[in-house]
Amino acid sequence: MSAPKSSSKQHKIKLLVVDDHFVVRLGLTSALNLEPDMNVVAEACDGAQAVELYRKHKPDVVVMDYQLPHLNGAQATAAIVKDFPDARVIVLSVFKAEEDVHRAVQAGAAAYLPKSSEPEELIEAIRTVHKGGRYFPAVIANVLAGRASRDPLSDREIQVLTMIVRGRSNKEIASDLTISENTVKFHTTRIFEKLHVLDRVQAATAAIERGIVHLERARE
Repeated sequence: MSAPKSSSKQHKIKLLVVDDHFVVRLGLTSALNLEPDMNVVAEACDGAQAVELYRKHKPDVVVMDYQLPHLNGAQATAAIVKDFPDARVIVLSVFKAEEDVHRAVQAGAAAYLPKSSEPEELIEAIRTVHKGGRYFPAVIANVLAGRASRDPLSDREIQVLTMIVRGRSNKEIASDLTISENTVKFHTTRIFEKLHVLDRVQAATAAIERGIVHLERARE
């Protein structure tokens, strides 16, 4: 009798790769498929498609970019985890600011790696997350620790801060948000206190550096 066929393929880690740049997806998929225990079963080019393909393929691990059209990496992760609490998502991003990392982790990401990471580190993260662990390299762990020590801004304060980054005056902010100028001044004072800054220029700089507000969002 002939020997039974190997079933090793059935035990490979099924991966969903999500990135809006074709060349990046191609590179990731090619590299991951070279690993004997991994198989990319689907690729998505935006956050909404990532959620759709997760539902279809039920991958073991998702490798997700943060900056995506339609839904960003944190939003897509939250949408997946909401319906599939055991989903394992790795965010791989050029963004290393504390708010970006915090949003991804709050959404349910089990790992967060800079895109500058070595391939071996991503491979290790995938295997760790697949086994139910979490993976945050030292630089990301330090970012999370710094974020945890800060007093978070409220949703309204983030709205006001976004408009400060846009260069809006208190009067303009009050008009846009349908609140009084005194209320704007109150929120601005609280923002300065929480960010440990002295003026609007420093507040805008801190907002961008920490990833609280992205320039593209501020221009909308």
